[in-house]
Amino acid sequence: MTAPRFDLACLGRAAVDLYGEQIGTPLEEVSTFARYLGGSPANTAVGASRLGLKVAMVTRVGDEQNGRFVRATFEREGVDVSQVTTDPQRLTALVFLAIRDRDDFPHVFYRDNCADMAITAADIDGDFIAGCAGLLLSGTHLSRESTRAACESAVAAARASKRRVILDIDYRPALWGLARPGEGAQRYAASDAATSRIAGFLPHCDLVVGTEEEFRIAGGSANVVTALRTVRARTRALLVLKLGPRGCMAFEGPIPASIESGTIAPGFPVEVFNVLGAGDAFMAGFLRGWLRDEPVDRCCQYANACGAIVVSRHGCAPAMPTAIELQHFLTHGVTTPRLREDRDLAHIHRATTRRPIQAPLHILAFDHRTHFDVLAGANHAAPERVETFKGLVAEAFLRVAAHRRGAGVIVDDRFGAAVLPRLTARGFWIARPVELPNAIPLEFERGEGLGLAMHAWPAGHVAKCLVCFHPDDAPQLQARQIASLAALAHACETTGHEMLIEIVPPPGREPEARATAWAMEAIYAAGIQPDWWKLPPSPQRDTWRLVDEAIDRNDPLCRGVLVLGMEAGNAELLAGFAAAAGSRRVCGFAVGRSIFAHAAEEWFAGRWGDAAAIEDIARNYSKVTQLWEEATREEQKETA
Repeated sequence: MTAPRFDLACLGRAAVDLYGEQIGTPLEEVSTFARYLGGSPANTAVGASRLGLKVAMVTRVGDEQNGRFVRATFEREGVDVSQVTTDPQRLTALVFLAIRDRDDFPHVFYRDNCADMAITAADIDGDFIAGCAGLLLSGTHLSRESTRAACESAVAAARASKRRVILDIDYRPALWGLARPGEGAQRYAASDAATSRIAGFLPHCDLVVGTEEEFRIAGGSANVVTALRTVRARTRALLVLKLGPRGCMAFEGPIPASIESGTIAPGFPVEVFNVLGAGDAFMAGFLRGWLRDEPVDRCCQYANACGAIVVSRHGCAPAMPTAIELQHFLTHGVTTPRLREDRDLAHIHRATTRRPIQAPLHILAFDHRTHFDVLAGANHAAPERVETFKGLVAEAFLRVAAHRRGAGVIVDDRFGAAVLPRLTARGFWIARPVELPNAIPLEFERGEGLGLAMHAWPAGHVAKCLVCFHPDDAPQLQARQIASLAALAHACETTGHEMLIEIVPPPGREPEARATAWAMEAIYAAGIQPDWWKLPPSPQRDTWRLVDEAIDRNDPLCRGVLVLGMEAGNAELLAGFAAAAGSRRVCGFAVGRSIFAHAAEEWFAGRWGDAAAIEDIARNYSKVTQLWEEATREEQKETA
């Protein structure tokens, strides 16, 4: 038997969850929603991928925006989508959900003739399934003839290749037509038909996972022990009974006379915030160990830990822990029952679930506002001229970026609002400034409404904040600036955006190696952990050694450092790049006026037209990128 290409294939529901953002209210009173990937097998696929398994999804999505969102989310999470079919006739399913209190989580399924329930046996590639170590089925897809036939085809391929079959009973009466459409939260309704269909798959399974209610339906009895014994009579599979906050039980052999006489793998004492998705996280955690042949008690520990983490968070798929996060939790335990308030765990989750990037980054920064105010004023130009020029910078950027990986921009939404949608649609790395230009102490352009403004940003945009920070600043000034940065960090955490802090010396001071590292340490000491740093160029390697050490001590999960230009010429840039190339944390540059300043002067003065300005900016951007590549090549030669 050949080695499997994938650890796990998940077959079944893949939908869009619309989660109410107002907590403690009935669903009909919710006014805004967050959109996430949803569907039990889809959630488990993401969870298992984050825990280090190589996962594929087998499903259908609609040929529309939600279907593309589902597919893109899988891809971003490292889940293979080669078996995700686009259905031109049906829409991707939707689910509306709310968090009313710790015991009430109303949700409504919109799944009438949806794409994932149209999967058929013809959609199953037997050779692909044979290449997966495990096949996960969701009970919902046993509810209809066509989807059950697809499950049968997949199981046959898996068993023929001696692969493992896992059944998540995942019983939702509303999805079996046994409850009214609006009763999505109902978890149990007796049904001989459902019991019969689930029972038919039990002999093929190696692992069956469910709650007490789900085993009752699988075994056809209101008594859970009787139901478990009936299931055991039909399968040799490992049976795992989820017990909510109490933990779980695993039965490898005969079922004991009572649940209480069995051995319970204890849960974790955390406060329930949102129970939805916890079972999918449980499954992902269990499979993380089980598919690697770890002891069952260890698998249970992983499963209980993942479930505990997810019940403390908003959402299902986005709440799934990563391998680093799980290890941290198992090492440090429950630091507070309100687990979502564990700042270390929250930071690890944010840092290890960031969107992937292509490094090194070659960033063209044209977020300048004061510079253009002055330039336009000197040439008696209307503000609209600044907007036009920024459009030319964007055009120059696109000419170069089309041929280079890792290209990105920093651009404001005052003069650059017209170019932001265009660049966002192309998928470039984008940061936007939030600071009020020239404000010392730091203030924000949107004032106290910063978080509300950022809530309207695309998810991938980075909040960039320039701050003049120096060890010789008065303590009161330092404290005010730290407070502002803390407010920005909170806004980024709340809205899900990454944060970039740019440190520059106060006016009249030159950049100093130790001053930069000191500023970083002071910001870290306040509990602020930016995703990115943007730092002045320095030809001294000692500068970058100190930067590396500061990040290593305070936040090893930091994205990295971008080297800014500060209007340096090519020779100075090359010297700075060469020194920075030896840093483990520097991952690119973010240069602005060194690239566009001359073209701006000529264009605003009327001496150059649009084409000349675009050509000059594109040439300079290409040259700076070449200088970076030259510096990194030389560093690689020296260290080879």
